[in-house]
Amino acid sequence: MKHRLLILAFLYSFIAAAQQNGRISLNWQDNTRLPYAESSITIPSFQGEYMSFEPVFGVLDFVATLPETQRPDEASLVITNPVYETVSREQLGQINLSKIPASQNATLSASHSRDKWFAVITLSPIIKEGSGFKRLTSFTYSYNYSVSANQRTLDVNSTNEVVNSVLASGQWHRFYVEKSGVYRLSRSFLQSIGVDTNTDPRKIKIYGNGGRMAPLTNSTAYPLDPEENAVRFVGEDDGSFDSNDYILFYAEGVDNWNTESETNNNLYSNRAYYYVTSVGANNGKRIQPNLQPAGAATQQTAIFDEYQFHERDLVSVARLGRKWHGEAFNIENEQEFDFTIPDITSDPVNVTISAAAYSNINTSMAVTANGASLTNLNFAAVTDASHNLAANGSGGTGSFVAAGGDITIKMTYNNSGNPSANAWLDYIILRAKRNLRGNGRQFRFRLNSAGTTTGILQYNVSNASSIAEVWDITDIYNATSLPNDGNQASFSFKANLGEVRQYITVVSGDYYTPLRDGNSRVANVNLKGTILKNSQGQFQDVDYIIVTPAFLSSAAENLANIHRNVEGMSVKVVTLEDIYAEFSTGQQDIAAIRNFIKYVYNNASSDEGRLKYVCMFGDASFDYKNRIPGNTNIVPSFHAYGGGTPDYSEVSTFVSDDFFGMMDANEGLMRQSAEKADVAMGRMLVTDMAQANDMVNKVSEYLSEDAYGKWRNEYIAMVDDLDGDGSTGFVGFMESMITTANVQRPAINFKKVYIDAWVQEASSGGQRYPEAKEEFLRAINYGALVVNYLGHGNIRAMASERMFEAADAQNLTNRYRYPLFITATCELTKFDNPYEDTTGEEIYWNPRGGAIAMVTTTRALYITDANRFNSVFSKYLYAYGQSASQYPTMAEALRLSRAEASAYSYRPISFVGDPALKLAIPKPNIVLTEINDVPLAESTEVLEALSFVRLGGRVTDENNIVLANYNGELEVTVYDKPINRTTLNNDNIPASEGQVIWPFTTLGEAIFRGNATVTNGQFEFGFIVPRDIRIPVGEGRVSFYAKKNNTLEDQTGYNSVIKIGGINTNAPQDNTPPTVRLYMNDESFVSGGITNSSPILLAFLFDEHGINTASGIGHDIVGILDGDENNPYIMNDYYETAQNDYTHGTVRFPFVNLEKGLHTLQFKAWDVYNNLVTAEIQFVVAGDEGVTLERVLNYPNPFVSYTEFWFSHNRPFEPLDVQVQVFTVTGKIVKTINQQITTDGFLSRDLKWDGRDDFGDRIGKGVYVYKLTVRSTITGKTAEKYEKLVLL
Repeated sequence: MKHRLLILAFLYSFIAAAQQNGRISLNWQDNTRLPYAESSITIPSFQGEYMSFEPVFGVLDFVATLPETQRPDEASLVITNPVYETVSREQLGQINLSKIPASQNATLSASHSRDKWFAVITLSPIIKEGSGFKRLTSFTYSYNYSVSANQRTLDVNSTNEVVNSVLASGQWHRFYVEKSGVYRLSRSFLQSIGVDTNTDPRKIKIYGNGGRMAPLTNSTAYPLDPEENAVRFVGEDDGSFDSNDYILFYAEGVDNWNTESETNNNLYSNRAYYYVTSVGANNGKRIQPNLQPAGAATQQTAIFDEYQFHERDLVSVARLGRKWHGEAFNIENEQEFDFTIPDITSDPVNVTISAAAYSNINTSMAVTANGASLTNLNFAAVTDASHNLAANGSGGTGSFVAAGGDITIKMTYNNSGNPSANAWLDYIILRAKRNLRGNGRQFRFRLNSAGTTTGILQYNVSNASSIAEVWDITDIYNATSLPNDGNQASFSFKANLGEVRQYITVVSGDYYTPLRDGNSRVANVNLKGTILKNSQGQFQDVDYIIVTPAFLSSAAENLANIHRNVEGMSVKVVTLEDIYAEFSTGQQDIAAIRNFIKYVYNNASSDEGRLKYVCMFGDASFDYKNRIPGNTNIVPSFHAYGGGTPDYSEVSTFVSDDFFGMMDANEGLMRQSAEKADVAMGRMLVTDMAQANDMVNKVSEYLSEDAYGKWRNEYIAMVDDLDGDGSTGFVGFMESMITTANVQRPAINFKKVYIDAWVQEASSGGQRYPEAKEEFLRAINYGALVVNYLGHGNIRAMASERMFEAADAQNLTNRYRYPLFITATCELTKFDNPYEDTTGEEIYWNPRGGAIAMVTTTRALYITDANRFNSVFSKYLYAYGQSASQYPTMAEALRLSRAEASAYSYRPISFVGDPALKLAIPKPNIVLTEINDVPLAESTEVLEALSFVRLGGRVTDENNIVLANYNGELEVTVYDKPINRTTLNNDNIPASEGQVIWPFTTLGEAIFRGNATVTNGQFEFGFIVPRDIRIPVGEGRVSFYAKKNNTLEDQTGYNSVIKIGGINTNAPQDNTPPTVRLYMNDESFVSGGITNSSPILLAFLFDEHGINTASGIGHDIVGILDGDENNPYIMNDYYETAQNDYTHGTVRFPFVNLEKGLHTLQFKAWDVYNNLVTAEIQFVVAGDEGVTLERVLNYPNPFVSYTEFWFSHNRPFEPLDVQVQVFTVTGKIVKTINQQITTDGFLSRDLKWDGRDDFGDRIGKGVYVYKLTVRSTITGKTAEKYEKLVLL
């Protein structure tokens, strides 16, 4: 036994002493322009992975996040061998010199993110030295591992035990209060809220957690279930609840100071709810006598500290963050606020004031108290260089001696002559000394100095005859009584010093009356007892939680069922109402949601079984309390505030759902880089059932068989042009990311839309890139797995040239081919502002197009952070260095990326969409094995223009073993040699700004798009190389995609060494053009027929040598609508050959939002010999707002025992309710047929009739009239037509 103890002691000391060390060099660059939003700053910089800069305060920090295998010891950091160099004031640029410290102030934080530890080193890289400054160029660090090597720090609210909620059974009712105080509950009041008072009153219990906000910090104690409150039940001793009996108890309202949010008001709720029940065999909790210390008092007091405030939450100045303000000082620049403090002493009254102002020049606010000058608030100007500030805040304090208890605070705003200036009051707080003296009213009291010394304090209360007792309410759930026996004029009580205790006087003539709302019944709920159990009541870990309001729960359940059925996940849908009921006594509270998630996370059976994903199923808003019109606070989110963050800044504030996934004790305020999420979070931005169903349906479609296709090989990378202000490196950073991706995942086909490579054109709205925009939109509609934009942006558009706007998002038609949008730009998806729908939201909301998910920004983002994030996120999204089975979900890739970040500048990046959804990356591998029946390794074949080529290959696993049981369909694209391009520097940015001309390569033109059959893992196909290839011989590219039959499985592959070039001089002659047949939507269409506003062109082509898709000059497949040859529709990407037949192929091209009326489309295509075919089709757009019917008939007609009802309509792909009523010529109904149909095109032939009436009897021969009625299930619009039929 001794030997074992010695071994354990040795291992313990070894772990504790294990030292980590390293040396870091900082590569400084002077005069670095740091762009963000539409501004920039100039500072000295070093490596982006270490740099953290706060622009409003002008503070530069070094922050390094170092991955670790164990928990670092935060007290063990040692910095040695620092090397400095002198730096001039000019070199410091816009760094705030007053904020530069005299020492490094190095700290080490132990950061935990799920199963990973990080050491986060923070220090000041620039320090003061005398009258000058110096900067750090290198240093050595070392630290030890903690003795608690790999343990998470659990907080006081954590529990490792599954328990039941008190709300699990019994009858519960609720009432609410708004202000704190002693409340009286009469029998009649309890009856009014539904409580059965015909019960033993000793069983009645009051539960509630008070009106305080649940703490944001995990380590601050707060109940995990409704807490029973001690009450005084007057008259319960006889076991009967009589009419004169009543309950007294202390209720905490929503009017208490909160340090985390620096407010006196509850940010989330105006009501503090309490529950009443008589459930359980035990008697209710009653107020017990206070146990006073037995010793003699060492200090006495007859005064206490009074606290009063004025604070109204009327306006969110910046429409961001948690800070709200009250009265505005724009029309009334002078306002007064009255306070009354009874029994005030002659001690000074201390006043604290907070306010904010917006003006482009400096302004101020003078504050007086009872006419005496108190303080002056100075507001700095908000200018173009103010880093996207909506206002500047200012606070002040002052003191004065009040002549009496009536106090008037007057505030006068001096706008410095700027009529457009505005100011807003935040709060006024008065702190005064007051005599501890009864006045016939209840009041709370405390002595703040009691916490600064030891001993026993005696409170002496005078004029106390109206005070029946004093309650100690320091613990609001367990009030204790200090009675004034005999209602004496003065009485005393004692308490231990060393802590500040809170008391309230109980005055029989001044009880408060609670309030009730229309919903007083509280439903039973038991999340804690059921969330980790399956339907059989057995323990089961939860993989995925969907948090939703009850009115969206059915759509949320549909989403849950998708993941239960597809991945076998354990998914639970939980309503906000149930979470609030159980974790915050019915009040909205974001920390209550987090506490519930943390309960599930902490009570998993193992680390591997912990909760992985949480979806916030609803939109969010900066307004938690529905004060603004059209508010969208469906599921609340976390808004940053305080801790040195400028609370009116678009750059420094953020909205984030990561708060709900931070499970460690030191987390919650989201102010430190060390706070890292343990759970992947996502938000589905839905506001009603229709939208929720649409977004869930997109998830279903994304996973459906219709979504499989070669679009999953495609990746669109769009980069902004060079706008100066330090933003010249977009192309370089995107190219770096693509270069790495090409090595790690070479099957990806990158479509590069670097807009500066197109010619910029002037327009009335500014500079534009119309050809680049068309290319971008066409690529999205064709289909891509990822769309990645890097560059400037705002809520309205990507890039100042408006490369992608909200209208573009609404018009996307890429149904089933939904990409992940990555938009490392500024505030493209600022979803928490209901006043304006953003472009990012429109991308997500498109029900038949747009994105499946978005990794997107809600606030301004530094360009340096955007550039760095792009590469980090790609690494995790595509799981570099790992097998295909280890791809994370898209939201998990974002969580991992943020965990790696040193600074918390990635916080404005949010995941919009289903966090449990993986990117639809096909598995490897498809390989090319032979060319023209010669093994690839032996082949010297060159694919020459007009030559026939046969390619063969196989489908393998990741180890290149042929999948002999693989049978399916292959899609292949053969590309000509890469094309060398350069950007053009359209904006004439000087070379002094950085590299302004960027060379890059793009994929060559697609010379063949075809389909083939895969049999037993093998395939082959042939085609004729088009004349329009580029003649020099070089390496082209073959891109493969295969879908396995009868199962949802697909594979990808590529070859990039195949040789293409030259011309086949022995090619046969061909002067015969292709043939083509044109239709709209389906093959039943007849030219001149009706369509909806977004029809699909079907072009069926044949040519003995194949169709040209190589985009030779003037040889594109094009459609010219209504003679507009300046804006042709390029259709090359939409052409596919028939299976195993390169001579036949089809174009399926979607049009979008065409105008009503007659249209003429001219279609052109060339064969590989460049022989032209043209064709024309006409169609009438009837519009989508109504239902239009044409060509209503029944066939055959006349008939004997069978006929079909045919009609053309303008609502393809939509469920339609159809009714046919058959009448005699005298008007009698003999048959009614009701049926719901959905057609892929415009023609319906689905309704059939056997000539029998509603009773099953055959009707007589003759002529009948029928009415056909069609109703849209989406719009409710109807149309009807009458026709005749003849029964023989």
